[in-house]
Amino acid sequence: MGDRIFLAMKVLIAALILSASLHAEDQQKAIEAEVIVYGATPAGVCAAVGAAREGVSVVLVSPYDYVGGMMTGGLSLSDGNQCVRKLMGGLFVEVYRRIHQHYQDAGVKLNWEVDLTKYNKWTNEPHVAEKVFHDLLREAGVRICLKHQLVRVEKEGARIMALRTNRGVFHASQFIDATYEGDLMARARVSYALGREGKTQYGESLAGHQFPKKPVEIDPCDASGQRLPFLTGDSPGEDKGDGKIMTYSFRVVISTDPANQIPMPRPAAYDPARFELARRYIKANPRAAGQMVSVDGYPLPGKKIDLNNGIGRQISSGLVGASWAWPEASYADRGKIREAHKQYTLELIWFLKTDPVVPEAVRRKFASYALTGDEFRKYGGWPPALYVREGRRMIGEYVLTQHDIRSNPEKKDSVGISSFPIDSHDCQRVPTADGKGWVNEGTIFPHRINGNRHGHPYQVPYRSLTPRRSECINLLVPVCLSSSHVALSSIRVEPTWMMLGQSAGVAAAAACQGKIDVQDLPYARLRERLSGQNQVLDFPAEYVAGDGFPSKPGKLPGIVLDDDAARKVGRWKQSQNFRPYIGGGYIHDNNTGKGEAGLTFEARIEKSGRYSLGLAYSPHPSRASNVPLSIEAGDQSQKIMVNQRLPLDSNSNFRTLQTLELKAGQKVVVHLSNAGTDGFVVVDALQLLGPIER
Repeated sequence: MGDRIFLAMKVLIAALILSASLHAEDQQKAIEAEVIVYGATPAGVCAAVGAAREGVSVVLVSPYDYVGGMMTGGLSLSDGNQCVRKLMGGLFVEVYRRIHQHYQDAGVKLNWEVDLTKYNKWTNEPHVAEKVFHDLLREAGVRICLKHQLVRVEKEGARIMALRTNRGVFHASQFIDATYEGDLMARARVSYALGREGKTQYGESLAGHQFPKKPVEIDPCDASGQRLPFLTGDSPGEDKGDGKIMTYSFRVVISTDPANQIPMPRPAAYDPARFELARRYIKANPRAAGQMVSVDGYPLPGKKIDLNNGIGRQISSGLVGASWAWPEASYADRGKIREAHKQYTLELIWFLKTDPVVPEAVRRKFASYALTGDEFRKYGGWPPALYVREGRRMIGEYVLTQHDIRSNPEKKDSVGISSFPIDSHDCQRVPTADGKGWVNEGTIFPHRINGNRHGHPYQVPYRSLTPRRSECINLLVPVCLSSSHVALSSIRVEPTWMMLGQSAGVAAAAACQGKIDVQDLPYARLRERLSGQNQVLDFPAEYVAGDGFPSKPGKLPGIVLDDDAARKVGRWKQSQNFRPYIGGGYIHDNNTGKGEAGLTFEARIEKSGRYSLGLAYSPHPSRASNVPLSIEAGDQSQKIMVNQRLPLDSNSNFRTLQTLELKAGQKVVVHLSNAGTDGFVVVDALQLLGPIER
């Protein structure tokens, strides 16, 4: 009997080994398609569906075991709520129409509708978005391969031949990198940037180090002089770039329905000392608990709340400084970073609901927090996706910068229109220069059109999705596209990425069918196909002519010199608060340092005649009424006072100051200062209009 059992066990073991071997063999079989999309983010889903609807075979590959990225991983308040609705189209709008229909079919009354003329808040539960994504993929005939971690990219010259993962090999004619990190792009040896540029690299005022938050004047060290936890670097200079990126966080979904709650887990090995920074802050500012030390919460259908890192808070659910290594980290190390963020989030909630320094009302609020029973079931109610707000950024055919958003929004090869505000969460938390306090650095508070919740609309060019021709000819990158850190701070939201993902899918299909490199795809052909998939590519007339856009110096009559063309001395501050303005904004002296700030414009006259000299500024009672301005042209020299409280000329961006007789070849020098002025001195642009007919 014993021999029979032993023999049976040997047969069973042999069968299991053979089965495992066959399974492994099956896993390593090559999978072929015309288009491979790597990354099952919302952009990846839209890329796959967009390509499949053009009639090509598509495989969607993901290193994770779920589809939908952040939209199925916790982000439930649509960032489309801060975009210009009428400029959004394609699959993004279709997804929300399907979400809305799902709730209608279920008999759930929503407080929003898919009306592109309204700005009601679109929200959904994560599992509903997941269902919609799977429906779209199934209907389009897209094959899905999950849990495939990228190992290497095989290339011949500038052409990708295959992706090799830990579980298989994928061959295609065209590839799309839709990951949040830019993993495929990097493995394909495409140039990219990581971290922030300095101000001088692209001439961006919002680049480099940013300090918009008020420093906290509280000792950041313990009794031995060691820094308290959650301080992440040294106090930096103002105008340098670095390898640091904005903070990540979890979008935890909590339930307020007792019948659908899972207890919030207690953090393992909770150490109250880790929150001494927050504790001291609350002791000094009792009202800070629940305000500056807290999280943002957005109500969702199903009696749920979407928790988010508060960009305006001093301490929130973002683990500041812990994201820097993520984009380049291995999958194993990313798992460790993810767990560190989860631990911190649980600890923060635990601190806010148990620490005696926190007011009782705030403790009660956080004590009521519970996870949801019908979300993220296979993960115990905790969201599977860490909010990767920023990864690598390709350096491709065209690098989008702050100037493309603010002063150069029109592109001849538009593949979508973005309008989310420029918005960066904290990049680091550092001691102040004197060591007596601390400050959050790297925040860019939302830059919006004045009086609106949305940002400045701008067209994203196809060239920003394509690598340099010498590096890769069959890859498109709609998420980690070619942009600066500042520009990505506007691009980095799912609505924009979904639109760009769909456009990338359509472009990949067209390139595949035409058997051409992605850089050679005729835009007219692409534009026709994108329009056929309901993408919005052009600005409506009211946005071209209205308050949505600044005026371009090159499109105004005469010689127009923007403020960035002037030689400056002293301290000038850039702003876009008052509209309209010319170029990327205007500058002002902040009504300080009188006699220390000045600037000089120079222009060369090509044609003799009579010219009017005009100055662009934003008139306001707070402006100076006595701005000294000097004009030199040949042997002419004169000085005048400019009253910037007076309105501009009718139907003009300028106020005429003087009329000048000028000769061809003559150089005109205009100097302006803030010496002795009685208010804000503002400079937007200078204009020489002429020759004027007598």
